[in-house]
Amino acid sequence: MSVEKILEEYGAPHAVVKVDKIRFDPSFRTLCETNSCGYYGACWACPPDVGTIEELMQKARSYRSALVFQTVSKLEDSFDIEGMHEASLRHNKLVQRVRDAAKEEHPGCFVLGAGACGICAVCSRRENKPCRFPDKAITSLEACGIDVSQAAKLAGMRYINGENTVTYFGMVLY
Repeated sequence: MSVEKILEEYGAPHAVVKVDKIRFDPSFRTLCETNSCGYYGACWACPPDVGTIEELMQKARSYRSALVFQTVSKLEDSFDIEGMHEASLRHNKLVQRVRDAAKEEHPGCFVLGAGACGICAVCSRRENKPCRFPDKAITSLEACGIDVSQAAKLAGMRYINGENTVTYFGMVLY
């Protein structure tokens, strides 16, 4: 199934933008370095193990086009941490499906998600063992210095989708 069909089936808004229009800023890596998500140094696809901000920005900028997509999930209220976690898991599963299809359509593409990789229940990094699936690992948009809010705007999407919702983004660079 094509990437577009997968996103349509899921009901995920998506649009193609030019990479040279996306704003990159190394300060977005600060989100990772403050360890607000708990995965800094605990996931092979996250900083500092995924590479320097300069390396990742250079890699991302080497592509011409970016398919930006989002998922929006309803929450019971703004404190619905369990709902946010469930939405994150659903989003990560979609990113994995998109990655598999994108690799078929665009060999050599770079697929980015929201937050930690999510392929394994517990990353082997926590056990000081090599990544179990290095060819499937997914790096976050922020780890690459991508201004997700600006990329959403370029794609005609809202970064914040109203009260009691959580929005996650993904991107296929090709």
